[in-house]
Amino acid sequence: MRARRRPSLSILWRCGSRYNPSELLLEKTFEKTALAGWRLPDHPLRASAVTAKLVGLVIVVGIAETVRVALSFGDLYPVKAGALFALISVLAIGFLHSTHPFPHYGPGNQLTTARAILVALVAAMIGETGLSHVQAGAAGASLLVVALDGMDGWLARRTHMASEFGARFDMEVDALLIFVLSVLVWRCGKAGAWVLASGAMRYVFVAAGWRAPWLRAPLSPSRRRQSVCVIQVVGLSLALTPLTPPPLSDLLAALVVGSLFYSFAVDVQWLWQHRSPEERTDTAVDARELGR
Repeated sequence: MRARRRPSLSILWRCGSRYNPSELLLEKTFEKTALAGWRLPDHPLRASAVTAKLVGLVIVVGIAETVRVALSFGDLYPVKAGALFALISVLAIGFLHSTHPFPHYGPGNQLTTARAILVALVAAMIGETGLSHVQAGAAGASLLVVALDGMDGWLARRTHMASEFGARFDMEVDALLIFVLSVLVWRCGKAGAWVLASGAMRYVFVAAGWRAPWLRAPLSPSRRRQSVCVIQVVGLSLALTPLTPPPLSDLLAALVVGSLFYSFAVDVQWLWQHRSPEERTDTAVDARELGR
């Protein structure tokens, strides 16, 4: 399930691939949609995956209802959490058939699904009242997601069910969490709208890659990227907590955005310098067309 090199308890290692812009499910999904399209996997993988997602949907709605009562959230909170989890599940299941060559969903993917449940619960807090409850609940759940990160890959390797799907699913759950955290930090008044760049920059990079293929070239693993991933999750979670008032939360958010911008700038420069001759020619042609 997880195409990673070796088990490790280091949070730096577990998060390391998250900000390799060349390894994105969004990009892969775009390519696969153009070639094969979304479709349900064959039996028995279909039954295994659908069962896991349906159980997850029941769990997320049940937890959301409990949280709604305990924290006095709005009546629509369970609906929002369930709808988001259902959307994640539908999108994920449609690409199992081409990237998960096993007859069963697997324990690693099931754990990633559990992490997706937590992310859905956090995302559904956007727009809820009870500021301190939202801040504490979202930060706590996010840190739990990070604590579980890496265990799904370990389970996949131990059960000999590591796949491209599992690795991509794992990364996209983390990416969604970071985007949601950036929105919450902004909505809770912990930083300005500029903090949204921490969650959106990655997807903007992928969209740019559709126009400039040289941006999709593979990048070698980097300790810098690993460190930036840790800064994203931990920094945004700390900025969100009720114990971190402005301007300290602004400072943490600025560190998050600045470190990510620097990391992307380094990678873009490297990709630009290592373009193929064909890509250099295409870039020159595009530049001439823009200059007309």
